[in-house]
Amino acid sequence: MALLPIRPPQPLGLAPSFGFGDRLGLATLGHVDAMRSHSGPILPVFAQQSMRELSRTGRRPADVLTDTTFALESTGYTGIWGADADHITTQEHLNATAGAGFTLFTIDPTHHVDPHADSYAPAVLEHRYRDLRDDIGWADDYFGKQYVFAGETVVFEPLAVKRAAVKFGLAIAHAIKLAAHVDRLVAKKGSQYELELCIDETPQRTTALEHFIIADQCLKSSVRLTSIALNYVGDLEPAIDYQGSLEEWTEALRLHRAVAVALGPYKLSLHNGSDKFSLYKILANETQGQFHVKTAGTSYLEALRVAARRERRLFRRIVDFARGRFEADRATYLVSSRLSQAPTAAAISDDARLEQLYLDEPAGRQILHVTFGSVLTDSALGPMLRDVLVEHPDIHREVLAAHLKKHLVSLESGLP
Repeated sequence: MALLPIRPPQPLGLAPSFGFGDRLGLATLGHVDAMRSHSGPILPVFAQQSMRELSRTGRRPADVLTDTTFALESTGYTGIWGADADHITTQEHLNATAGAGFTLFTIDPTHHVDPHADSYAPAVLEHRYRDLRDDIGWADDYFGKQYVFAGETVVFEPLAVKRAAVKFGLAIAHAIKLAAHVDRLVAKKGSQYELELCIDETPQRTTALEHFIIADQCLKSSVRLTSIALNYVGDLEPAIDYQGSLEEWTEALRLHRAVAVALGPYKLSLHNGSDKFSLYKILANETQGQFHVKTAGTSYLEALRVAARRERRLFRRIVDFARGRFEADRATYLVSSRLSQAPTAAAISDDARLEQLYLDEPAGRQILHVTFGSVLTDSALGPMLRDVLVEHPDIHREVLAAHLKKHLVSLESGLP
């Protein structure tokens, strides 16, 4: 890889950026075509994979960088690009991804969040607060403070601060610990890197007060915070568009943007960013271009579209298999779709209609989306799907480029 004439991945800073997740290692050609099909300022993260996804697909961090690098070399790509080690939860994950050459590390301390803090009775909250004093000694410093963000006054009342500290105190400490480990690892190599903090998979929406405390504590501990992923209002389910009030989402985003400007600036990151077409223009406009969007599942679904058009029996088998795995695999996803909302493959004789139902309609898309790991690691279906993509690279490249170009164009329509 070091001998290839293309640039290695590098930090992208505060420029608008877009993550192209690739679960099979075959999508980069289409991703490059999508980038070349427009002339905007969005920078690509061509290598993006979480350790969770790697465990489901049987790939390694080095495989992601290798597949991406050789694909970029084959297209003659000479531009800037990034590499994101997504949803990092342990030092072992950092060791593996830093060693492979990733430049963006998305730290995920969600497992250390107390999801019940918002509902604790005052006496229980006070008890938990005292128990955590060694980890949240900073909390008292916020008592009584108030700030105006986007015209809204946020008052740091002691009870609200205590709830935030109990809820996120251990998560903040874990994030700072992982960030320090990244610094030690990458400093040895003399390389540059950047960090994203993700707290988007918590049960409750992130308030402006919580956002401020989390980011403030990280920055005060010298965490190189380039972006942060929050739990925004409404439903940001994978594989489908946003569900909720656009007015409410815009108001909340404006508030979080004001916090990010006051403390940073740093980018606001949209996880589960695939196919959120109703949000893209708003996101780009309200953040003044300081955003990051992550996609992954949508590229996998476009890969299945190739099977739907060229190996229809295989596509039918994948639909049946996915339906059988859906209830188990959906446990780690926030999805509202149910099996009853999509027909079985046997019930639909028309192949084009089956493609539409499972690759264009919400329920079918989510059934296929959440079962990707089971399909790709199945001893028969995984290799068969890969063979189809290898046999029909032009179609694979074409459907990917067309679909992801829509994402980029929509985002750029909102840039100032």
